[in-house]
Amino acid sequence: MTYPTHLIPTTVVGSYPQPDWLVDRGALAHHGVPRVGAPDIWRVAEPWLEQAQDDATALAIRDMERAGIDIVSDGEIRRESYSNRFALALDGIDAEHPGRVGRSGGGSTPVPRIVGKIRRHGPVELRDAEFLRAHASHATKITLPGPFTLSMQAENAFYADEEEMAMDYAVAVNEELRALKASGVDVVQLDEPWVRTAPDKAARWGIAAINRALEGIPGPTIVHLCFGYAAMVGNKPSGYAFLAQLADTLATQISIEVAQPRLDLGILKELSGKTILLGVLDLNDPAVETADEVAARLRAGLRHVAAERLVAAPDCGMKYLPRERAFGKLRALADGAAIVRRELTG
Repeated sequence: MTYPTHLIPTTVVGSYPQPDWLVDRGALAHHGVPRVGAPDIWRVAEPWLEQAQDDATALAIRDMERAGIDIVSDGEIRRESYSNRFALALDGIDAEHPGRVGRSGGGSTPVPRIVGKIRRHGPVELRDAEFLRAHASHATKITLPGPFTLSMQAENAFYADEEEMAMDYAVAVNEELRALKASGVDVVQLDEPWVRTAPDKAARWGIAAINRALEGIPGPTIVHLCFGYAAMVGNKPSGYAFLAQLADTLATQISIEVAQPRLDLGILKELSGKTILLGVLDLNDPAVETADEVAARLRAGLRHVAAERLVAAPDCGMKYLPRERAFGKLRALADGAAIVRRELTG
């Protein structure tokens, strides 16, 4: 299935709930968003883990398509977090002796420690993309952590500075993106939440790293940023510290949260050259939105973004929802987008 051509297509940010028979949600909550390995979250022993992850991925793809989502992902079912699977697969990482980086609220988090030149020595998510393509009948999307975020989630014990480290991450990400696109996947996305957390560094060299990662990548390319998962961040600001600057990236699309933070959409005029993935499902709200509520949020977006440049999406962090709630919200997303589409086309 090729990329949809109708107005306001629907998609997911990336993740979908992992079944309770696959992951221990208590262990997952204990780890938060792990930067290093967290093998204790898996309920299935290693000899059968890949098979179980495959089965759960097939279920996630099927759920998204049954809900009516136009561009589906693999649900990131095989991942402990959005970033650690790729980050720990690269050369130059000492996975046995993690480093630490400080948290904004105090304390520190275990992270990969960089002890040599960062290199990609082989495919990391290629099988994921191939599995997705084999099991999906709708358009497909796969995500990777972006080079700026990867550099912020590591302790540098090798490079002269963070910029040099980020540019090597960018080369590794670019090589992986090329392999993913060669598999036939329709859309690729870089998750870059840390551009908001470290806007000064993002302005100095983050855009250059993102552009190096996206260099030569054909088709729809997305940069996603957010305020943190609803399961962990209750009160979100109403504006991004770093958003308009993404107009200078090679990405054709920018993905943002809108529903939970009640974002001031006036900022979108600064991204007039980009397609916008608008987060219109509030994942902090246990209630499943109605189609009319979703339609109202999309209409608000249309006051600032042309319909041809609008994609309907959830806010991020669907992984942490109960599966039935996630499915219900995605169905409301599809139905709400259909309402607005009918209003636009008659």
